[in-house]
Amino acid sequence: MNFTNNFPILENYTYLNTAYSGLLSTEIASWRKKHDEDFIQNGSVFRADSLKVLDELRYNLSSSFSVNIENTFLSPNFSIGFNAILNGMNKNQRFLLLQEDYPSVSYPVTSIGFEYLEIPINADLEQNILNAIEKFKPTIFAFSMVQYISGLQMQSDFIKSLKANFPDLILIADGTQFLGTTVFNFEQSGLDVLIGSGYKWLLGGYGNGYIFLSDAVKNELYKHRKKLNLPNAPFLSGRDHLSLSLEPGHLDSLNFGTLNQGINYLNEVGFSYIEKANQNLAQKARVALHAKGLLTDWMVERAEQSPIFSLPLGKAVADRLNEEKILCSPRGTGTRISFNFYNTEEDLYRLLAAIE
Repeated sequence: MNFTNNFPILENYTYLNTAYSGLLSTEIASWRKKHDEDFIQNGSVFRADSLKVLDELRYNLSSSFSVNIENTFLSPNFSIGFNAILNGMNKNQRFLLLQEDYPSVSYPVTSIGFEYLEIPINADLEQNILNAIEKFKPTIFAFSMVQYISGLQMQSDFIKSLKANFPDLILIADGTQFLGTTVFNFEQSGLDVLIGSGYKWLLGGYGNGYIFLSDAVKNELYKHRKKLNLPNAPFLSGRDHLSLSLEPGHLDSLNFGTLNQGINYLNEVGFSYIEKANQNLAQKARVALHAKGLLTDWMVERAEQSPIFSLPLGKAVADRLNEEKILCSPRGTGTRISFNFYNTEEDLYRLLAAIE
């Protein structure tokens, strides 16, 4: 497939930066323009009619990623959603965290004052996790499905085994760098909570995100709120305690409507196609970059891989990438590149030539 008509930037740049920001398609830009034109012409009448897009988005998210629609909530971004979840937790929870994980995962836990343990990310990651569970006995393990710097992806079978062997351990994951890269079934994943922002791999622009809950965690969160009286304002009729806590205030039909359009577009392309395209191109990149000594053995030997890489490139090489209009991001001590379904082998060849 050729995607330059939908994403004109691909004609002018080698875009290896979806891990920083997904692209906005021309079709979605047209939808956004019509949305605001309707707002200009119809004001409050438009607002009342536009709210149905929120229900459409919940349905699209639940059907695309196999989540109970009653357990699907909308949030402006990961950070707000995660903090809302934490605010509904008992303060005696014990958190297991990963060192150098995304700050929005670790900082809320540590700043609120939960007891926690951080473990290193290395070749023995899974064993480190099991050892920490045995010794520290956490009640919650919070982590990113894909690490934002290295691109390391948590293994799906390992997550399932954690839930099977430690059923009381609550698994909370940040899906921002994961959801949209592959076929995914939340109900079969073993996760209790998946939260993420929609502006990267879901191509939904900024100001939107999602919260998926297992039945067990939903009931736990609801239990701590049901003692409170619900507001009796007529415009809040039909809202329950959890909805008011996780989706407070007004939700923006433009931002969430854009995410809805992004999900529609990805379904048109097909998540099976997206997964295959991402993995095929990323594997070719992985082999070539490993041969150049830019990736460690243990990272390339993991069974499930993300399309994100962190390369230890010197300043001269990083400057050359910029000069060659190869868009990527400095992250940590390296340069982060990421491939998506709209990238091609020619993009990879340009990257390799620039590195040479």
